[in-house]
Amino acid sequence: MAAVGRQRLSDLGGAGGAGDGAGGGGRDVLKHSDGPWLRAAGGAESLHTLLGPVKTELDRAHEGVVAGTVGLEALAELGSVRESWQRRIEAARGECGSLAGKLRAVVRVQGVTDETVKSSFARAASRTGGQ
Repeated sequence: MAAVGRQRLSDLGGAGGAGDGAGGGGRDVLKHSDGPWLRAAGGAESLHTLLGPVKTELDRAHEGVVAGTVGLEALAELGSVRESWQRRIEAARGECGSLAGKLRAVVRVQGVTDETVKSSFARAASRTGGQ
């Protein structure tokens, strides 16, 4: 089994120095992509939307049940299970709505962080003459 060492930011520069990749040429090596975060946010929003009508559909599905089960103990259990599912559905819907916003916030924060890091490297490079 091979041992994996810690990777440092300076290790990402390759032979040509930090920031220009393994073969030089000045290409950026350390980047993030907004795509996965935005797709996940879209998925969370879709789930939030899809869960919206579920409570009404569940209510509609139970409309005739009471009339046919008067006097049965199972009716109380059925009501308890139904309420439990309604709470779970609303909790999941709320979590999906919250998660979508949090995932989009990651994209914004990461963009600001990228610019801050890029700026700090540019300042350091200008002080050392780009070496």
